[in-house]
Amino acid sequence: MTHPQSAQTVTLSPSGTTLADVVAVARHGAQVRLSDQALQSVAEVRQHVEDLAAGETPTYGISTGFGALADKHIPQESRAQLQKSLIRSHAAGMGPAVETEVVRALMFLRSTTLASGRTGVRPVVVQTMVDLLNAGITPVVREYGSLGCSGDLAPLSHVALTLMGEGEAAGPGGAVRPSGELMAEAGIAPVELREKEGLALINGTEGMLGMLILALHDLIALADTVDLTAAMAVEALLGTDRVFVPELHAPLRPHPGQARAADRMLRILAGSPIVASHREGDSRVQDAYSLRCAPQVSGGLRDLLDYATTVAERELAATIDNPVVLPDGRVSSNGNFHGAPVAYVLDFLAIPVADVASMSERRTDRMLDPARSHGLPAFLVDDPGVDSGMMIAQYTQAGLVSEMKRLAVPASVDSIPSSAMQEDHVSMGWHAARKLRTSVENLRRVLAVELVAAGRAIDLRAPLQPGPATGAALGVLRTRVEGPGPDSFMAPQLAAAEQLLREGFVLAAVEEVLSQAGAGDSGAEDLAGVDHPTAEGH
Repeated sequence: MTHPQSAQTVTLSPSGTTLADVVAVARHGAQVRLSDQALQSVAEVRQHVEDLAAGETPTYGISTGFGALADKHIPQESRAQLQKSLIRSHAAGMGPAVETEVVRALMFLRSTTLASGRTGVRPVVVQTMVDLLNAGITPVVREYGSLGCSGDLAPLSHVALTLMGEGEAAGPGGAVRPSGELMAEAGIAPVELREKEGLALINGTEGMLGMLILALHDLIALADTVDLTAAMAVEALLGTDRVFVPELHAPLRPHPGQARAADRMLRILAGSPIVASHREGDSRVQDAYSLRCAPQVSGGLRDLLDYATTVAERELAATIDNPVVLPDGRVSSNGNFHGAPVAYVLDFLAIPVADVASMSERRTDRMLDPARSHGLPAFLVDDPGVDSGMMIAQYTQAGLVSEMKRLAVPASVDSIPSSAMQEDHVSMGWHAARKLRTSVENLRRVLAVELVAAGRAIDLRAPLQPGPATGAALGVLRTRVEGPGPDSFMAPQLAAAEQLLREGFVLAAVEEVLSQAGAGDSGAEDLAGVDHPTAEGH
């Protein structure tokens, strides 16, 4: 995928960066600039490494081998070759190429670590990494090769190989070519790595961290989308909005995510003629769990997103390298490259993501079943017996959910020893990140099916009309997805709904209605003291 350059510029300094900066560079092509302070700090710390390299005492990562070969002293005349050999041998990934945005996130995050001044590289190394980002040159990184310990070794090594002018990379247009050719065309000179620099380029958790940050960005929007599709299902199934009133949430069960989800659903359903039509004379005592308990489930996702954001921010503020150059000039070995803290939240997130999707599928199935849909035609068809309506769309949704349940099995509980048992416990954080990326994409697809089903069901409730917020969502949906009628090619309609969610148009229309209505209409003022993060800063 090609990422067009953005007008935005992100400045790297020793103080670090933000989650939003990572998304801007990785996904939207923001340019990167190194501050003078960062370059000065990097140069000053490099001098410590130069002094140690000139000394007689062996120092790990500078004048020794690596991993299980850490006890082998390397003479000065062989150290440049040592760095080249390290990168060439560690660039051992296999499988399909990883997505461009993931590689750009990895490169930007490693640049941030290098700019911290604690890794001991020369300024030219971090500047060349930044130059590659700005030129839109993306090294080809393979799916398999990281165990999430000693850093994302193979993925970062493929990036380092491009810095050396070797290996393959994708150019600004997406075509894969030899890295040296692309760098020459962009006027970027390959780096001749020196002591410590090869190790400093590959000993980090930036791959799994980059995927966590991108997943958080997507899931914050999808959490809001869940509130919307669930609310539309409440309308479609003639459910009640009274279970979402604030006095049933924060005062009784003070989970911030639950309170926020209930508040949003109540405001989304405000002013709905469909909901109002059965407030009197309806003999049902309670709605099904998939309607009534929606805030409790999606709220749990929201709360875990808050925790995962805290972990990502802590990791973003970290300097992950081994050995690391301390402020007093000592070069010290450490275990900060172990990916466990990131791996755990990547695994944690896959659980509520799968469960939220499962609840969405249950609402869809209820809308298609005439025994439970309170008057809707079977499978929301136009001509029963002739048409199949959304029957198989629900099969697709169920298949997606089933895969997400398998992907919710944690990767971080596994470990496999490597490097002649020197690295005898690993995090598998890269694998946790890869499966979470699939789950996030599947959640969007599951919600797209629910959106299409709920939209069709609401249309079938005519002459009753949806509320302003759900009506706005339905209006956007109808720009690309047709309403009830004879069967037609379903796959493009589901894909169009998925794309609308990806582009954010549906949520934007809903947020505009909610902002005009004001939060006070639903009694949200009763939630004072409850954390209500914004869509941008959740």
